[in-house]
Amino acid sequence: MWEVPLRYRGPLPKRAIGRFNSCVLTLRSSPRWGRLLSRHLTVVTYTGRRSGRTFSTPVAFRRAADTVTIGVQFPDAKTWWRNFLGEGGPLSLQLEGVDRAGHAVARRDEAGRVTVTVRLDG
Repeated sequence: MWEVPLRYRGPLPKRAIGRFNSCVLTLRSSPRWGRLLSRHLTVVTYTGRRSGRTFSTPVAFRRAADTVTIGVQFPDAKTWWRNFLGEGGPLSLQLEGVDRAGHAVARRDEAGRVTVTVRLDG
């Protein structure tokens, strides 16, 4: 039997990603689905390390007190998390309808999985 690779190796079309993110953001802000999706999805806003531009992207998260954990799916096909390698950097998250600032640090484990840990500011 063939083994299916767990890592995504091909490029994701930018138009498809943009459409998907747009749909997620629309559902997240809808009166019907917003409360449910907001428990597991947030919008991360950060400044690009090279471009200096501001970006926002929806991500799934887990929260424990003032720590938010984001597991990056298909990290080799995405670049946003690389802004937080090493010492990390600032970002903001929408949590419970409020923008919260924090400091994010990205780490890749030996299996290639990437986790971004955010410590929320007081």
